[in-house]
Amino acid sequence: MSKRKPEWIPEGAGPEYASRVMSPKAANTITTKAPWRKSRSKYDLDALQAGILRGDRATLSRAITLIESNSPSHFAMGQELIKRVLPHTGSSTRIGITGVPGAGKSTFIESFGCYLISQGKKVAVLAIDPSSSISQGSILGDKTRMEKLSRNEHSFIRPSPSSGVLGGVARKTRESMLLCEAAGYDTILIETVGVGQSETTVRSMVDIFMLIQIAGAGDELQGIKKGIMELSDLIIVNKADGDNIQAAKMAKAELDHALHYIQPSTKGWQSQTLLCSALEGTGLDAISDKIDEFIANTKKSSMFLTRRKDQVLHWFDALLDEAVLAAIYGRAGVKERISVLRNEARENQKPVVLAVQEALEELKLDGY
Repeated sequence: MSKRKPEWIPEGAGPEYASRVMSPKAANTITTKAPWRKSRSKYDLDALQAGILRGDRATLSRAITLIESNSPSHFAMGQELIKRVLPHTGSSTRIGITGVPGAGKSTFIESFGCYLISQGKKVAVLAIDPSSSISQGSILGDKTRMEKLSRNEHSFIRPSPSSGVLGGVARKTRESMLLCEAAGYDTILIETVGVGQSETTVRSMVDIFMLIQIAGAGDELQGIKKGIMELSDLIIVNKADGDNIQAAKMAKAELDHALHYIQPSTKGWQSQTLLCSALEGTGLDAISDKIDEFIANTKKSSMFLTRRKDQVLHWFDALLDEAVLAAIYGRAGVKERISVLRNEARENQKPVVLAVQEALEELKLDGY
């Protein structure tokens, strides 16, 4: 083992700033292989299943990594794992959270998550970070912003890139949610990218959908035009603290008025507006009580179970559409031919409808 000084060290620094370069042989002697992993390309499904069911957070993270993988070799393993834990899912409360940028979604989730844990809950947060349309990269900084919550042993936070998926929801969010439920988390919070994209996808996977607003984010008609209010069961006016309390109350009154002109998202439930301060932790108990009231109301009317079943069908249809497109594009020569037709349409060498018609004929499918 050798030592060397890094290129820059503080004045008067001691040997703690030495860099150690270990030989592969020495490194191998201290490496402990994770129990869920047999090799770089293989996972031990029995170990993953056992770890998830006993609520081990490290195993849960590895399992989500497996199902998020785009590797064909991991697909069958991921689906087998989902199949094994499926009987242990479905008992959580699934909550979708969205809001305008700057509304304090992450701060709210941290405060609300800590409050729920203080009430005896186990909370999992699936935070969806926007992916760059240019580099396809994501910052994935939600875990850093939720420092207090992430340190709690009864919480689990998993940031995931949206990967350009409509609604800001990562493609595997539903499966991640099932794994969290199997691990014993009774409250799942799904934070979306925000109202810049359609949030219909989120609505289709949660029991209750909440919109985080702040005073001065736009008048009530702007909220209606965005359409996001039509999806919301609860609207939370955040940052109701300090000098902003009066403005928050005015915003709540405007939103309450706007809700009279909107058809409720959930049959038998009138969407409502509540005030809170995620920073000071006020209003969180009222929000929790209102969520409990909503869940009890929908279970009594059978809307809860009906919605969950419909969500499974929505998931099936979405995956089927994706699989059909993948199968079509997987045919020999199809990608190349469609690429030619796209370019001809782009350069105005051929009408778009005609280009599509020729693509369908190429695939031996009926045209318009």
